[in-house]
Amino acid sequence: MKFTLENSAALNAVTARAPGEVRIGTRLFRNSVVVSPTVIVEDWQVNDAAQLVEGDIETILGLGPEIVLLGTGERQVFPAPRVHAAIAARGVGFEVMDNGAACRTYNVLLAEGRNVVLALIL
Repeated sequence: MKFTLENSAALNAVTARAPGEVRIGTRLFRNSVVVSPTVIVEDWQVNDAAQLVEGDIETILGLGPEIVLLGTGERQVFPAPRVHAAIAARGVGFEVMDNGAACRTYNVLLAEGRNVVLALIL
């Protein structure tokens, strides 16, 4: 019985994280980024979770996720309730956490084969 997960190298996993940066596979990002198992949207123009508006989440929802993880930096900051409502109205799960927790959770869900999108504010 095999106990190791066979995971495609083509999937976008978080391989490292530090304050203000994240490594997806071998690529290093220092600007806010949106990551799905197969797509990376570079330079997501969001710098503050408290200022997030519905238009900022269209990039995320356009990837068709079942779950969205929002990493808000080194500490958890909740966006306005209308942002959460807009995501929930589409039937998509939504969790807000600091970047470290968001990256770890994303990798777990990715390994489970879930359709997850990670949006990191760096």
